[in-house]
Amino acid sequence: MTPQFTNPIYLWLILLAPLLLWWELRRRRSALRHPGVGELKHLPAGKARSARWGPAVLRLLALLLLLFALAGPRWPDLHTRIETEGIAIIMLVDVSGSMAERDFDWHGEPISRLEAAKKAFRLFVAGGNGAEIPDEGTEAAEFRGRPTDEIGLVTFATRPETACPLTLSHSVLLRLLQEEQPRSTPGEAETNLSDAVALGLHRLRSAKAHRKILVLLSDGEHNVPHPQSGWTPRQAAQVAHSLHVPIYTIDAGGPGAPSKGPTAQQKSNAEHSAYPNETRAQAVRTLEELARISRGQYFQAHDTKGLLNACRVIDDLERTELRSFQYRRYYEAYPWFALAAFVLLGVTLTLERTLWQRIP
Repeated sequence: MTPQFTNPIYLWLILLAPLLLWWELRRRRSALRHPGVGELKHLPAGKARSARWGPAVLRLLALLLLLFALAGPRWPDLHTRIETEGIAIIMLVDVSGSMAERDFDWHGEPISRLEAAKKAFRLFVAGGNGAEIPDEGTEAAEFRGRPTDEIGLVTFATRPETACPLTLSHSVLLRLLQEEQPRSTPGEAETNLSDAVALGLHRLRSAKAHRKILVLLSDGEHNVPHPQSGWTPRQAAQVAHSLHVPIYTIDAGGPGAPSKGPTAQQKSNAEHSAYPNETRAQAVRTLEELARISRGQYFQAHDTKGLLNACRVIDDLERTELRSFQYRRYYEAYPWFALAAFVLLGVTLTLERTLWQRIP
């Protein structure tokens, strides 16, 4: 762990240390003249050398410690959390039966709509990180990830479920997303957009971020006639608008193919009509209204390129730079350096008057 200094300019004075040592050793000291001093030259040096070098070296070390204390050394406490401000995102992912349709392509291999959504959202949340993207117009580096954003996951078919609440632990979020599978139980495989938006808005209530958004990915029309919220998709969009929560809708349904089977009510109203085209058109209108009313944006994602482009555009649109104050606890070390300097200086003075005493 590298130390930091609050006043690093004092460290430049360390360059004077060799000069001070030279001056300490070269300065003239008073001496006692004696006619027989020549006879003392043949005596062993004893403690004379240590008495000359010792005080100089110890004084120099004390000075260095004092300079370090003036520079204000400190070590950051890495366990202290730095508060950063991002945005809050709830991803609403359709897991109805039609999401098992294998009409997406990834590196030449057909995959289901839900698998394509998992791969695209992984890039959106975690960033490219060297991943290979099967789209010549998009590079992995364009996905920078959302490390400071709280992100949650709501999956929905006939009923919505909170797969993961808002969290900064994005690895957990992505693991839960990866485990999701299309619903196949009869009566559980419809598409309930209204309740999905309602639950997403409810989950955003706990977020402290100033900016909150919903990203909704679906491939079909809202076909649950009596949602638990009692809202129509249009009413859900109006509530989101009143809460200043834009909804980005990603249409992963095939162009022109029916993405959901008709309900009994729809069959009775459209016995002699071209049902697949009408259902698909109604699904598009519903997703467009959700985005338009809530001041979000609608994206067509009928193939892998369109899906990745939608995630990239949303990522770019929600890249507002937010300023926030950051705090971290530090361990201040300057008192210990100062104490060591004074202790060392005291030891030097004591030795000069005892073991290293010189006469005169």
